[in-house]
Amino acid sequence: MAKNRFVEVYSQGITNVEKIIVDTETGVNYLLASHDLRVGTGLTVLVDQNGKPVVTSVE
Repeated sequence: MAKNRFVEVYSQGITNVEKIIVDTETGVNYLLASHDLRVGTGLTVLVDQNGKPVVTSVE
Protein backbone atom coordinates (compact mmCIF):
# COMPACT_ATOMS: atom_id res chain seq x y z
CA MET A 1 0.00 0.00 0.00
CA ALA A 2 1.23 3.51 -0.84
CA LYS A 3 2.27 5.84 1.97
CA ASN A 4 -0.19 8.68 2.63
CA ARG A 5 1.09 12.06 1.40
CA PHE A 6 -0.58 13.97 4.26
CA VAL A 7 -0.97 12.83 7.87
CA GLU A 8 -2.94 14.41 10.69
CA VAL A 9 -0.75 14.94 13.74
CA TYR A 10 -3.11 17.03 15.90
CA SER A 11 -6.87 17.49 16.11
CA GLN A 12 -9.05 19.58 18.41
CA GLY A 13 -12.79 20.16 18.48
CA ILE A 14 -15.90 18.66 16.96
CA THR A 15 -17.78 21.65 15.51
CA ASN A 16 -15.01 24.25 15.72
CA VAL A 17 -12.20 22.13 14.32
CA GLU A 18 -8.46 22.77 14.27
CA LYS A 19 -6.09 20.20 12.78
CA ILE A 20 -2.39 20.18 12.02
CA ILE A 21 -1.51 18.21 8.90
CA VAL A 22 2.03 17.32 7.81
CA ASP A 23 3.14 16.74 4.21
CA THR A 24 5.18 13.52 4.45
CA GLU A 25 7.29 14.45 1.41
CA THR A 26 8.33 17.98 2.43
CA GLY A 27 7.65 18.00 6.19
CA VAL A 28 5.71 21.29 5.90
CA ASN A 29 2.99 21.73 8.55
CA TYR A 30 -0.46 23.07 7.65
CA LEU A 31 -3.30 24.31 9.84
CA LEU A 32 -6.80 23.30 8.80
CA ALA A 33 -9.50 25.25 10.63
CA SER A 34 -13.26 25.40 10.42
CA HIS A 35 -15.90 27.21 12.44
CA ASP A 36 -18.50 24.74 11.17
CA LEU A 37 -17.54 21.94 8.77
CA ARG A 38 -20.77 22.45 6.78
CA VAL A 39 -19.97 26.11 6.00
CA GLY A 40 -16.33 26.12 4.99
CA THR A 41 -12.79 25.24 5.85
CA GLY A 42 -9.50 27.13 5.68
CA LEU A 43 -6.01 25.74 5.13
CA THR A 44 -2.74 27.63 5.63
CA VAL A 45 0.94 26.94 6.14
CA LEU A 46 2.04 27.19 9.77
CA VAL A 47 4.92 29.64 10.23
CA ASP A 48 7.36 30.27 13.07
CA GLN A 49 8.05 33.62 14.74
CA ASN A 50 10.35 34.58 11.82
CA GLY A 51 7.73 33.85 9.16
CA LYS A 52 9.42 30.64 7.99
CA PRO A 53 7.31 27.51 7.41
CA VAL A 54 7.22 25.04 10.30
CA VAL A 55 8.87 21.85 9.02
CA THR A 56 8.79 18.44 10.68
CA SER A 57 11.69 16.08 9.99
CA VAL A 58 10.63 13.36 7.54
CA GLU A 59 12.38 10.04 7.16
